[in-house]
Amino acid sequence: MKAAVQTRYGPPEVVRISEVTKPTIKDNEVLVNVHATTVNRTDCACRAARPFFMRFFTGLARPRAKVLGNEFAGVVEAVGSSVTSFKAGDRVFGYNEGPFGAHAEYMSIPQDGSLATTPANMTYEQAAPSTEGSHYALCHIRAAKIHSGQDVLVYGATGAIGSAAVQLVKSLGASVTAVCDTDNLELVRGLGADKVVDYTADDFTRDEQRYDVVLDSVGKSSFGQCRRLLKPGGVYLSSELGPLAQNPLLALIAPLHGGKKVMFPIPKHDQKMVGYLRDLIESGEFKPVIDRTYPLDQIVEAYRYVETGQKIGNVVISIKRSH
Repeated sequence: MKAAVQTRYGPPEVVRISEVTKPTIKDNEVLVNVHATTVNRTDCACRAARPFFMRFFTGLARPRAKVLGNEFAGVVEAVGSSVTSFKAGDRVFGYNEGPFGAHAEYMSIPQDGSLATTPANMTYEQAAPSTEGSHYALCHIRAAKIHSGQDVLVYGATGAIGSAAVQLVKSLGASVTAVCDTDNLELVRGLGADKVVDYTADDFTRDEQRYDVVLDSVGKSSFGQCRRLLKPGGVYLSSELGPLAQNPLLALIAPLHGGKKVMFPIPKHDQKMVGYLRDLIESGEFKPVIDRTYPLDQIVEAYRYVETGQKIGNVVISIKRSH
């Protein structure tokens, strides 16, 4: 089968399209014929092993996972002898961070992994980007216990995490202020934001409104900058470690004092999470934002584009074009 393979860490050019052995499945696994996947921040970080400490998880000298790709959508080709949840021919989508393998024509995943049947009337290219940014957003939303009636600010509302966060927060009945650039004001309003701030014209940290939660989905602010935006007892969350990796430390000491605090939850994913996202898609409350679609043969170009930091929503890789 054809796959995007890397045998060493480095820039996008370390990835090559090669012929590799098709996966064999265990009794509890599903073989997916992948039609679409994505290139995202997780893939970029694992490919480059940046920051360096990631090598303790991905392999010290060389990458353990030669084929990256964590999001996918496709068709079940075969199932193991003990699989009861899925059958050959099922249209599925899901998330497979850790083992990876979605940047290929076929991949295997346990039947109890982060896998679900694809929402009706959705192409593979539309379904594939439903889980990476959204599962990070959902992790932060649940950690902060966001609920109806609250006021939430999302900084970086056009990225995969931010665009998902705006929609997921709105689905809970909270009010959303979204921060983005001039070109994407209407896009973000279309996601359901109640108020939009153009960061190129206004300093969002000087906003007079106060919030129960500030979620920085791009990791470009700090607790110090955003603290004044928080109501008493308000929560600041960021998708990144923050200046001098301060966010995990600030989260650890938060219980030692009352008032405004930092949370730094560790994301997790499971089948229940994918099912929750599928239900939101089917109800019309969540739709992944897609910037560009590349064929698998152009995945290096896709990596380059993602690493410009200019993508809007998600970058999809089409392995087999939907008809």
